[in-house]
Amino acid sequence: MIEMKFLGMDFTCALSSLQSGEIPEKDCLLPLISKLLGYLIVAASTTVKLPQILKIVQNSSVRGLSVVAFELEVVGYTIALAYCLHKGLPFSAYGELAFLLIQAIILVAIIYYFSQPLGTKTWIRGLLYCAIAPTVLAGKIGPMLFEALYASQHAIFFCARIPQIWANFKNKSTGELSFLTSLMNFAGSMVRVFTSMQEKAPMSVVMGSVIGIVTNGTILSQIVVYQKPPARKEKKSD
Repeated sequence: MIEMKFLGMDFTCALSSLQSGEIPEKDCLLPLISKLLGYLIVAASTTVKLPQILKIVQNSSVRGLSVVAFELEVVGYTIALAYCLHKGLPFSAYGELAFLLIQAIILVAIIYYFSQPLGTKTWIRGLLYCAIAPTVLAGKIGPMLFEALYASQHAIFFCARIPQIWANFKNKSTGELSFLTSLMNFAGSMVRVFTSMQEKAPMSVVMGSVIGIVTNGTILSQIVVYQKPPARKEKKSD
């Protein structure tokens, strides 16, 4: 039978079983499903932060959003993407990080725009990132430092969510947080645990997705709990 491979996905085994009237075996089907889900996550990631961006722009407001949380998210995505590139993992195992990083940078820029005037510390943080990020992404740092940075990115992502979770709890409101973006973040983390294990990614990569499930799930539940019901229009009496 002719081999059928596309984007690293081998359909030969599955198609051969189906043509024989049999259900493909687990060892044949799971890797294929993992690859398909991986590419689905990458495709979905191209628009995952778009609802959040549009909500801020439409309302011209960053009410209830933690600036530090979104800044830390950019740092976390940068480290995670650099590490996956350095390890030579297949694109389907990390591709969404590239799109998420681009959108996260745009999101921070928009938050800065609607948070004028910016303080000196904010400018310093931005300039430091622009100076250091290219070196990290190019992999021009020592292996030990790379491992240390990647180990710290789990703490960075965790700390990125904590300020937002605390602000939501304190205000009993999620402000301009987008439900759709939070839902996609949560779903993506759940699927990524499965694909990372199938791709035999390092356990540190899997743990990052587990942390994402917990933190994104918490924020998603807060949006549901603190969402205000739409005001009912009173009927005018005749």
